Amino acid sequence: MPETPTLWTELRRFTAARVALGRAGNGLPTAAHLDFQEAHARARDAVHSALDADALEAALAPLGLPALRVASQAEDRRSYLLRPDLGRRLREEDRARLAAVAAPGAFLFVVADGLCGRGVLAQAPAVLQRAVPLLRRAGLAIAPLVIASQARVALGDEIGEALGAGMVAVLIGERPGLTATDSLGIYLTFAPRRGRTDAERNCISNIREGGMDAQAAAEKLLWLAGAALRLGATGVMLKDEQPATSLIPP
Repeated sequence: MPETPTLWTELRRFTAARVALGRAGNGLPTAAHLDFQEAHARARDAVHSALDADALEAALAPLGLPALRVASQAEDRRSYLLRPDLGRRLREEDRARLAAVAAPGAFLFVVADGLCGRGVLAQAPAVLQRAVPLLRRAGLAIAPLVIASQARVALGDEIGEALGAGMVAVLIGERPGLTATDSLGIYLTFAPRRGRTDAERNCISNIREGGMDAQAAAEKLLWLAGAALRLGATGVMLKDEQPATSLIPP
């Protein structure tokens, strides 16, 4: 029978988690310790990574949707990280601009940097290239795309309210971890307006290589949007009961 250390080492074939690292006295071996420090530094760098809005807009151009750029009241990355409340509030000048191009009842996509601008640029274009045609095929009108900087999830409520959107999907960079520094999340909110809470949203998480792929994320968003329209709500009232089989014919 294999010794216990070998059994633990075998587990590393099935997970990216840090298991079976070994010991050096009361601490980790040097290699494992250095690897942890490197991963931690990468995660910190990802939090501070800026969203390249020009590159993102160019990648989304084939969708044929006009793109608008807005920002939260957080003036810089430091303010954004230290004052989460500022990241949930739209600049006054941007609110006025959005009201001038209202899209009553339309489905709105807000692409936001969140806690990982790098992850947004890596994942959002592929998700939108699949999701927008699916929603159009389902008969939903799509509002202009909004690219938001220094943004928290709740900023989508204020943007959606200003545009008069019927539903908003916020594609946002997720908090980096030690094994994933480019992950995207989608937060879906029915009838967005200021004051909505996280209990009134549905979340699709871990969209990245090694997690949920873009096609699966787009199909789940389509299913949730359809269910939200039938129910008239998102969040705790909307249970994710998407069928296990694909919604899209091969």
